[in-house]
Amino acid sequence: MARTLNDARRWAEEGTKLFGDAVDRLTPAEYDTPSALPGWSRKHLVAHVAANADALGNLVHWAATGEVTPMYASLAERSAGIERGVAMPAAELSAWSAHAAETLATQLGYLTRAQWQAEVVTVQGRTIPAAEIPWLRSREVLVHAVDLDRGLGFADLPEDFLRALVEDICLKRGLAADDLPTGPLPEVTAWLAGRPHALADAPEIGAWL
Repeated sequence: MARTLNDARRWAEEGTKLFGDAVDRLTPAEYDTPSALPGWSRKHLVAHVAANADALGNLVHWAATGEVTPMYASLAERSAGIERGVAMPAAELSAWSAHAAETLATQLGYLTRAQWQAEVVTVQGRTIPAAEIPWLRSREVLVHAVDLDRGLGFADLPEDFLRALVEDICLKRGLAADDLPTGPLPEVTAWLAGRPHALADAPEIGAWL
């Protein structure tokens, strides 16, 4: 499917709410328990998503002003941001997550038609138009809402988002439609993303995102 900017902005908004609601339901003790991502607590995951909003905000600033503003000054800064969040009390981390998400949404709302086409560079070194930023954010908040392991599954995510995500991951993994196992869309998406799934005969595949 050909996703549009409006699609991505809608998914980012829905994902931000899903992720935020899941975070709000965490008790202080639950922050320190494991997420669905190996080696990461829920604190790690919330800090990662909060730092991602701040980093994508740098790209929005770049698009809006023309001032080169990388997502992160370095990979070490990226890791340090997560560890800083892990060290925060639960209430402070939750407040950072909510404020960062709200700030990013506000920044995106001010971009003009021309600014959406401005080129920026992701942390992986890809040059993209700013119109791709909402898609990057939608992937983060929707997939990681599942990774928080608070009862959400891929079946709870928007179906059109899942179709777009399957296309995106297939492109990155070099897979064709014929390479995909047969099964419900949410389970195939979970498999492609390297998450737990209910497909009986799907081969092992590495983690993504």
